[in-house]
Amino acid sequence: MASKTITVTLKKSTIGCTKKQIATIRGMGLRKIGQTKTLENTPCVRGMIKKMIQWVDIQE
Repeated sequence: MASKTITVTLKKSTIGCTKKQIATIRGMGLRKIGQTKTLENTPCVRGMIKKMIQWVDIQE
């Protein structure tokens, strides 16, 4: 069975990102490089992670 939470860490700066990409990062609750958040494992969060995969590290 899949875990119910995902840990997401911002690994790159958002300088040079579009406003929509920055809004997605902020929507996950990430503000600074190295900041980590634990999020629920939902399709919505998975979609956000898929869009921003080059900026975040993921642990289940």
